[in-house]
Amino acid sequence: MAEIAGPTPATSPVAQTIDLLGDRVTVAVLRDAFVDHVRRFSEWIDRTGAPPAILTSRLTALVEAGLMRRCPQSGGYDRHDYMLTDLGLATWEFLVSVWCWQREWAADGLLQPELVHVQCGHRGPPELICGHCDRVVKARDVRVQVNLESLALAGKGNWRRSTRNAPALSRADLQFTDVMEAIGDRWSVLVAGLALSGVRRFGEFQSILKISPTTLTERLTRLSEVQMIARTAGGREYTMTPRGRALFPIFAFQLAWTQQAHPDVPVEDLGPRLHHDECGNWFQPALRCRGCDMTLERTSVTFHS
Repeated sequence: MAEIAGPTPATSPVAQTIDLLGDRVTVAVLRDAFVDHVRRFSEWIDRTGAPPAILTSRLTALVEAGLMRRCPQSGGYDRHDYMLTDLGLATWEFLVSVWCWQREWAADGLLQPELVHVQCGHRGPPELICGHCDRVVKARDVRVQVNLESLALAGKGNWRRSTRNAPALSRADLQFTDVMEAIGDRWSVLVAGLALSGVRRFGEFQSILKISPTTLTERLTRLSEVQMIARTAGGREYTMTPRGRALFPIFAFQLAWTQQAHPDVPVEDLGPRLHHDECGNWFQPALRCRGCDMTLERTSVTFHS
């Protein structure tokens, strides 16, 4: 259940994460950088089918946010390669969670990259664990601590990136259409996150988020259409479906990556925090191989498309 606490932040780092990573072209770019080591603008154009202006804006945003760096190509031409930085590489757990959700819940899921643990050769989705106690963690096992004003700040401006009007991509497996309904704009993320934490009633969502009834109804309707939220109790409550609950690792790694991306911001000011009551620590998400029970590191896995 969501717990209201903490000071008022001056900025919303979580909103910045949503804006940056809640975009299917950006996820497609990062996917190709990780899986196929794509580095050049022309290759991403061919692979994603994104309009050049859109791709340019996404690559620029990744560079400005510190996830990529531009490196001049040899030959003296005014062309650059785009290389992942340490901060960009740190998105791997978030991306694995998105791909695993797609593989299990989307019609085109098997076209997504598959994670392979190099040490034992196991192929397939890992399990989410607590980095402190090594126990498997589901959404029901954590408590969300939120700050009312920080949530309102995160959604301020009614920001939205509509997946229905997003640029068409040439490969169906890169569209991420369904998952972007939940992680593709600030209000959707906040509504889905609160639903995962146990919020059920329309009035409770509205009271916590300070969101207009029209906007809240629209987001709940969209999440219902993609079968992530279902109405119960005569239409008075909303609960997460199994498809929706499977989003939890994505949200957990979004929050964890936000902390890495904003090391100078006090932890209590970063936004929502997850507490693992079973071990008494703030939740530190990690991935564990289902084949050998080893905690996974980026350098110990490969991605096969």
